Amino acid sequence: MMNPDIRKIRSQMKQKKKRLPQNPVIKRTSYTKWISKLGITIILTLVTLITLKSNSKYKATFYQHVYDSHISFASINAAYQKYFGSPLPFQEFWKDQTAPVFDEKLLFTEQHKYKDGVALTVENSYLVPVLESGMVVFIGEKEEYGNTVIIQQMDGIDVWYSNLNTVNLKLYDYVEKGSLLGEVKGNQLYLVYKKNGTVLNYEEYI
Repeated sequence: MMNPDIRKIRSQMKQKKKRLPQNPVIKRTSYTKWISKLGITIILTLVTLITLKSNSKYKATFYQHVYDSHISFASINAAYQKYFGSPLPFQEFWKDQTAPVFDEKLLFTEQHKYKDGVALTVENSYLVPVLESGMVVFIGEKEEYGNTVIIQQMDGIDVWYSNLNTVNLKLYDYVEKGSLLGEVKGNQLYLVYKKNGTVLNYEEYI
């Protein structure tokens, strides 16, 4: 018998509607925190711009790391949350407090190599869990893989979740391990593991 929470999640995946609570009450402390975060962001941005303009050596280093190297967005986001809290200070007011819990592990019956990764045989319309916490850096079509979500994990590994029918995430969402990623199209889930553009051996991760 299907878990009631899973049944509710499937229903929500079909509807794909997000509701906001009516007339949320914003506490003064939350408002103050939001102003503080905004001020810190503005100050950091100004300091960076001033430094780039006045120091050519720093500017060259900055451009090298930002434009020529692989940036770990997930690590940056984690550091921000560690010291400043959530980048969305009012998100607790629009979270659905009655939402069903989804904290699953990846289940499959067969696996075989597919392109740069692996094809996993799962049950039809399988609800895919996030394997490791990280940030969504891509949502879209990939040739020969279909609808794909790429999550940059905290360890710097980019994981492709492909052949998806529906997606429960948005670009640049920070997602926790075990949370709902989306629904598989049919019964084949494709996974690819990459780091700094290099394909990794999937057998070390599943």
